[in-house]
Amino acid sequence: MANETTQAYSVGSKSYTAVAISAAAKAGEWIRSKLGEYNQLNTKNGVHDLVTEIDKGAETMIRKLILTHFPDHMIFGEEGVEPGPAASAAALSEVSDAEFLWIVDPLDGTTNFVHGFPFFSVSIALAIKGEVIVGVVYNPNHDEMFVAEKGKGAYLRGKKMAVAPQTKLIEGLIATGLPADRGYALPVNLKGLQELSPKVRNIRVAGSAALHMAYVAAGRLNGFWEIGLNAWDIAAGALMIQESGGKVTDTLGNPYSLSVRNVVGTNGHIHQEMLDALREGEATG
Repeated sequence: MANETTQAYSVGSKSYTAVAISAAAKAGEWIRSKLGEYNQLNTKNGVHDLVTEIDKGAETMIRKLILTHFPDHMIFGEEGVEPGPAASAAALSEVSDAEFLWIVDPLDGTTNFVHGFPFFSVSIALAIKGEVIVGVVYNPNHDEMFVAEKGKGAYLRGKKMAVAPQTKLIEGLIATGLPADRGYALPVNLKGLQELSPKVRNIRVAGSAALHMAYVAAGRLNGFWEIGLNAWDIAAGALMIQESGGKVTDTLGNPYSLSVRNVVGTNGHIHQEMLDALREGEATG
């Protein structure tokens, strides 16, 4: 089984990655050109969970491009799934065993986009039978394309990325999010914020989980955690962190899989300390 996956990957890896990069670049450029120009602002899962016609247009663009090259592949995208944690978990369970599954967040950081705050990204991953083999996160505002391939490393502008060297939590710059789910995920995440704040150098909440994870891979952040995320938020960034020498688990320390919703991704050195702090703060979700 492992052999089959490796073989399938090595035969087509270049084209898979090229298509992911091309789709992310095209969607990202289009999104950036629309900054400040969206017409419709709707909410999905409560007043804090925003969606615009730009999210939907970008996902349509990405879907078309992928299916042009790989018409028999499946696509799991944020805009094609009903709002709410239960719906996304159910939708994922239906497709997670697909031989080829593209996992797409067309615009991660919609709230930032709506306010003109230039920190958002396009995230595209490809999983073969549940294992992520390609991950791309594109930040159109800085024209930064973060790319990871299973077993081949992670790259930014042609240079191999490596996680930050700090070995102690207190030396770490950490990121998290403020989840749109105000009933459950947000209070748990705030507990984590309270527990970790005095134990780290500082914390950033910049509003794009995929970009935060890419920043961990690039060594700009030492760690990231958040409660209640979805596969499309995490899949590309998780591979990126692992391929840059870091570690990704759920908040209890179990290995990363597509079904993980409460995630911790770090440079590896501070991972256990972060897990311990979240447990002490009753913030594991």
